[in-house]
Amino acid sequence: MLTLFLALLLLSGLAAAFVWIPRLIDRRTESFQSDLVNRHYEEVENMYRTMRAWCHDYHNHIQAAGSYLELGKYEELAVYLKELDESLYEIDQIIKTGNLMADAILNSKLSLMREYQIRTEVTAHVPAQMRITDTELCVLLGNLLDNAIEACQKVSEDEGRFIRIYMDILQEQFYIAVMNGMQGRAARHGKLFVSTKREPGFHGLGLQRVDRIVEKYGGFLDRQSEEGVFATEILLPIR
Repeated sequence: MLTLFLALLLLSGLAAAFVWIPRLIDRRTESFQSDLVNRHYEEVENMYRTMRAWCHDYHNHIQAAGSYLELGKYEELAVYLKELDESLYEIDQIIKTGNLMADAILNSKLSLMREYQIRTEVTAHVPAQMRITDTELCVLLGNLLDNAIEACQKVSEDEGRFIRIYMDILQEQFYIAVMNGMQGRAARHGKLFVSTKREPGFHGLGLQRVDRIVEKYGGFLDRQSEEGVFATEILLPIR
């Protein structure tokens, strides 16, 4: 009788675990996704604050240039205009993909890449409407680019810090490719790449979110690593 009671208790515990463990994982994933979206929002907000500040100062810049011109200080004017041009160049690196969410994520991450002196090559064309939601697109691109930036920050040589981004429509599918420099080669455990972050399992939460989004839409995902390089390719059905 006692054995039967213990068996029933064990089965009850296992049943509860099967119910609650997925819920706990989902809650943690939702919290991670929320934090990621909030971080992207702050990055975009900071970028637009910088743009608004420059626009606010535009009138002052014109007046200063006019003063140099009136006083005949042409060399000083040339130096001032050169500095102004460099300042504007940093702000004017705006990528327009055709999708507002992709624009926001790409431009916020590109501002970070410039700050960290990471060489970038970007070709990006995104459908205005897709099956994937804006939140999922934010999570997808945000994780890919965050991982690429983090890997480049660990590279000591300047030539090894690079990120190449290619996004376009390929045979009625949305194609995303991100290639970045890294220190050494990414470690693997079977088919999974080992996360360098303090996250459970071999896949970090970010990689798990990317995997789940691609799987949800029946897409294709491939990750490859060679010495000093890591690359991710994704295909997602548009319709």
